[in-house]
Amino acid sequence: MSQLEFGWELSGTGWATSRIADGVSECKDFVSYCTDALADVLHGVAGLYGHPSVQRFSFDLEPAEARWVLRRSGSDVHIAIHRFPDMATSFDLPDQAGTLSWTSTQPLGLLGHVVLEAAQSVLRLHGEDGYRAKWVQYPFPVAALQDLRRLHVQHDGCERQHGAMSA
Repeated sequence: MSQLEFGWELSGTGWATSRIADGVSECKDFVSYCTDALADVLHGVAGLYGHPSVQRFSFDLEPAEARWVLRRSGSDVHIAIHRFPDMATSFDLPDQAGTLSWTSTQPLGLLGHVVLEAAQSVLRLHGEDGYRAKWVQYPFPVAALQDLRRLHVQHDGCERQHGAMSA
């Protein structure tokens, strides 16, 4: 059975701790509010629910970049996180130019589930106003969360309740 954990925790004004682990290894990053990072994760995972595709998004670690590359193949997703020393200069670089810092292959349904659960947990804990007060630059990504929830329930047949939107 696949084992996957994803966590997103607001760790200070303008900072979040992102953690992904698969039972073998983990990747933990301290993410800056310079990008709408949680929305990018939600949109990236939601984007995998169409035809097989590749989704990319990056976390600004000030100054480093953590670039996530999600490649869907059938019902599985290969997750690769590449690290670059400076986000300001790595934009045009290919993924392989970065250092591979974490990789795992997981079922799409499981990835969708753990990302959805993590985002809902942040919303329950902080509410939309509390999230905005801590993340500063961007509001809580309500529409992205709703989109991922709809796709996850529709395509993965998840029986868990994923309904509560407000804190």
